[in-house]
Amino acid sequence: MKRVLVTDGLQPGGVDYLRKEGLEVDVLTTPPEAALCQAIRGVHGLIVRSATRVTRRVLQAADELVVVGRAGAGVDNIDVDAATERGIIVMNTPGGNTIAVAEHTIGLLLALARNIPQAHGALKAGRWEKSRFAGVEVYSKTLGVIGLGRIGSEVARRALGLAMKVVAYDPYLTRDAAERLGVESVELEDLYERSDFISVHTPLSKDTRNFLDAPQFARMKPGVRLINCARGGVLNEAALAEAVRSGRVGGAALDVFETEPLPAGHPLLGLDQVIVTPHLAASTEEAQTTVALAIAEQVAGVLARGMILNAVNMPSADAETLRELAPYLTLAERLGAFLAQMAEGRMAEARLSYAGELTERPTEPLKLAFLKGLLNVILEERVTDVNAALIAKARGLRVVETSAPEAQDFSSLLGAALATDRGEWSVAGTVFHRREPRIVRVDGYPLEAVPQGWMLVYSNLDVPGVVGRIGTLLGCHSINIAGMQLGRERRGGRAVSILNLDDPIPAAVLAEIRAMADIVLAKLVKL
Repeated sequence: MKRVLVTDGLQPGGVDYLRKEGLEVDVLTTPPEAALCQAIRGVHGLIVRSATRVTRRVLQAADELVVVGRAGAGVDNIDVDAATERGIIVMNTPGGNTIAVAEHTIGLLLALARNIPQAHGALKAGRWEKSRFAGVEVYSKTLGVIGLGRIGSEVARRALGLAMKVVAYDPYLTRDAAERLGVESVELEDLYERSDFISVHTPLSKDTRNFLDAPQFARMKPGVRLINCARGGVLNEAALAEAVRSGRVGGAALDVFETEPLPAGHPLLGLDQVIVTPHLAASTEEAQTTVALAIAEQVAGVLARGMILNAVNMPSADAETLRELAPYLTLAERLGAFLAQMAEGRMAEARLSYAGELTERPTEPLKLAFLKGLLNVILEERVTDVNAALIAKARGLRVVETSAPEAQDFSSLLGAALATDRGEWSVAGTVFHRREPRIVRVDGYPLEAVPQGWMLVYSNLDVPGVVGRIGTLLGCHSINIAGMQLGRERRGGRAVSILNLDDPIPAAVLAEIRAMADIVLAKLVKL
């Protein structure tokens, strides 16, 4: 039974779903690194929210881990690079908490404009300070949105509903797409100069850490108010505190921080103009139920059915695409394993060709499946779809892909070739009846073989008696032939044959075959 470890208080519905899928589930409450290193052993799936830190050390301690699921959008608490190196899928649930975060952002914007938390606190303390907490209207003010993804777009829609003007900066979004939302797409400098309020909606990465720092605050409209419900670390908190104290920034409302929980004595806590909430944006009953069920379904999909959705370190495929691609993924992996066992020498370049209907489907998963099959044969380290491309690149293996609309005699054809410092080997395959992988060419010779189990692959001069001699030798050693396929270039030329065997051939028997007259090469392949 596959095991899943759940931390950070996943909603009960998610845990129940995992168990209904036949998975064994253990629940821990935000374990420290050392405890997680112990608990992760023998675990196939790990589900976290934002509190658990999935570090390189934790991932190195994981001996069976297949997938890490984040119940939420951000994965900055997970060492994605380390997971990728170890072939572990990392997935999140983008969109599950979009409405919750957008609503919290607008709530903070209004609270910031009207000093609602400060006035509330003063009145609770017995002080009636009406004049002190006079605010500003958001009507007709300009909101600058940095990052117009799912959440940024929902914030923009709600701000437009408040009759605000919305400008946005997103380098990955076209102006036309922004304008369809009723938003003006601008460059950063223009956004800084025009915005009365700025809301940040970018992920945290090496490129966005301290994205808003002292130089950026200095270029903003005097008295600007900032909202961050994205990720701590996107704003430089020390620089923000100084900008607020100087009056350059009129106020800030923050739900996320570089260090959580926020340490006592943090400079932002002593500023009346700064509103803080403890990472609450996604914390609604509806959002937590949605993301808990979503991540449970995704992790169960990986462990029970091999379905990958919302992975951040490899291509994802929905159920329908996976169903259509499944036999070709099997074929691609077996073609890779076939070439790894046939080829000799140091690998230099792998070439994949897609033809016919196959070109209409996603081909990146096929490339990864091929590399996984190829590399798992020759390497001791664990190779999966996640780290296959990374390992290939690290070992200097070039991968070239081509496509063609026609597949000659087949509706689809997947070709693969491997060049080494000692030559080149090639194989091609297709799928019969939508589910049965077949090898249909080996080094250009046409044949039809089932890529499964033990296979004797040999090349010979096309003369009478070769097949009989090999069959007799195998019979003498009680090795049964389950299938036989032959292909040749012309009568009297070269031929290639594949024999499917019920059992492996002993090394001494394989040596006898190679020593036979008219045999050019003979290899034993296991798929």
